[in-house]
Amino acid sequence: MFKKYPAIKWILVSLLGLLVLIIAFGVWFMSLLPKTEKDVTESRAEDLPYLTENVVPKRGKILAVVTSTGTMGESGKKTGYELTELSRAYYVFEANGFEVDVASPKGGKPPVVLDDDDMGPYDYAFLNDSVAQYKTSHTTPMENVKAADYEAIYFVGGKGAMFDFPNNPNIQSMVREYYQSGKVVGAVCHGPAALVNVSLDNGTPLLQNKMVSGFTNKEELLLIPEASTIFPFLLQDELVAQGARFNEGAMYLETVSHDGNLVTGQNPWSTWRLAEIMVKQLGYKPKSREITSEENAVRVLMAYENGGTEKAKQLLNKLIVEEKKPVDRVLLATHSLVGVMKGDIGQFFGVLGLTSYAKKKAKVK
Repeated sequence: MFKKYPAIKWILVSLLGLLVLIIAFGVWFMSLLPKTEKDVTESRAEDLPYLTENVVPKRGKILAVVTSTGTMGESGKKTGYELTELSRAYYVFEANGFEVDVASPKGGKPPVVLDDDDMGPYDYAFLNDSVAQYKTSHTTPMENVKAADYEAIYFVGGKGAMFDFPNNPNIQSMVREYYQSGKVVGAVCHGPAALVNVSLDNGTPLLQNKMVSGFTNKEELLLIPEASTIFPFLLQDELVAQGARFNEGAMYLETVSHDGNLVTGQNPWSTWRLAEIMVKQLGYKPKSREITSEENAVRVLMAYENGGTEKAKQLLNKLIVEEKKPVDRVLLATHSLVGVMKGDIGQFFGVLGLTSYAKKKAKVK
């Protein structure tokens, strides 16, 4: 047959060659990732030095608010609050002397989103923490919250927040009261949806001329191309429409805006820093903690975004070789796929190169 149809032979050979290349690339890609990871699924709060050593005296209470919405509008897509955006802030607040209560628009047990790829020791510790789990299973309805009981309010992200935060009168009144009295208002990712319809006593939008961050249009539309038809609005657009000066950082990397007693973050990777800035705004120096491998990876990716490959390699060398700090290669490799999704092949290969470099440096004794 091949003699009669020689073109078929070359097509088959080409396809076979392509298959071999794909397999080889896949094997190489997987080789960049750590072969063995410490099992952190059994992590517990009492085993984390940040929480158990140099215990800070009690300083008051902070209210964390999560969404009650489990479905994205009429789309049928499941949603809820992002566990990592609650768990990490929860433990930052607790470690710095603040008891954390959890509320939601409807109260009770709200839907939650767990992304296994992003889960770390603090997130699993939260799942294994009986007190934290009781609070998230029995959230206080916003209408029953006593605003005077808390020093600050923190709005957790999750796409459900786009549906039940913006028009909740109890959220609006509490945010207005806190902001005008100088109490700290924090929000991360989709959490700033709680701010979009808040007006001050003088009638001006709270967001007018405020520097804020939140999940960007680019981040939203890359993950959900039809987002503008699923959500009541795109968060960035609505924040700007309310008069905010939107601080847009690199996609899926840490960006936090601090404007007086208003602290907002762009995405889940902003949670650690946002929570610590809230503590600082409350008048306290944040307790020292070991920076996570994920945060170090984000620092490297930000160095790549702002200064290119050489700057990122210099930072990798400093972190891994000089300071003996861990860098999450899984996060680095995953971020290379963002380049593919954006159609930026240069970023894809550039970040893969950094992942390979990180693996090489991790072997240096």
